[in-house]
Amino acid sequence: MWGRHADETGFRVLLGPEGVPGSDLATLYAAPRPAWLRVNMVTTVDGAAAGEGGRSGAINNRVDKVVFDHLRASADVIVVGAGTARAEEYRATDRPIVVVSRRGEVPESLRGAPAGSVLMATCSSAEGLPAARMLLGERSVLVLGSHRVDLAALRSELGRRGWTQVLAEGGPHLLHDLVAQGVADELCLTIVPLLVAGERPRITHGPPVGVPLRPTLLLEAEGTLLGRWTVGSPEG
Repeated sequence: MWGRHADETGFRVLLGPEGVPGSDLATLYAAPRPAWLRVNMVTTVDGAAAGEGGRSGAINNRVDKVVFDHLRASADVIVVGAGTARAEEYRATDRPIVVVSRRGEVPESLRGAPAGSVLMATCSSAEGLPAARMLLGERSVLVLGSHRVDLAALRSELGRRGWTQVLAEGGPHLLHDLVAQGVADELCLTIVPLLVAGERPRITHGPPVGVPLRPTLLLEAEGTLLGRWTVGSPEG
């Protein structure tokens, strides 16, 4: 059964379980399994994943921030591509952050973070490997693969550390690789009511993939749409 309802917060459930108040994000965004990897992204109606300065913060809004904060609070660990961490000037949070980088370069804004709060997932061929170990400590640098980061191995390593609820926050290269390597379970996507035109990145970037998605939730508030899609396996 599917419902359509709203409450005082303004969230309307357009697709999802019947009888759940729109503000009950804990229920609406509950992970179906103890081990779950979701990717959270934002886009404009015309498909831009970033606005001025190449930042998603230039296009998101209050409604997106509510769900963004809830997903972070529900996660054990946050995974982010190095380019996104640099562009968005990530800072240490109350959740550990894992930066994925083939080059092993720790973003400037995350240097000097408390010990253990920032980790690096990189390759044995990474130029920045020695510097990353010096900055973050040996245990916080995960060498997973020779020339590309093995994301399945990363997920397994996070699970061994007790971090089973994983939130990936992009960017487009990381989202592509997560679905291409069959590691992502779910895509959470916010569509903001905005057109920006210009040459903007999409939420995925990389070689073509064929990955089916199954919608499980669609919310609306202030013209913003927020959805959950279960991710299938690449075709062919």
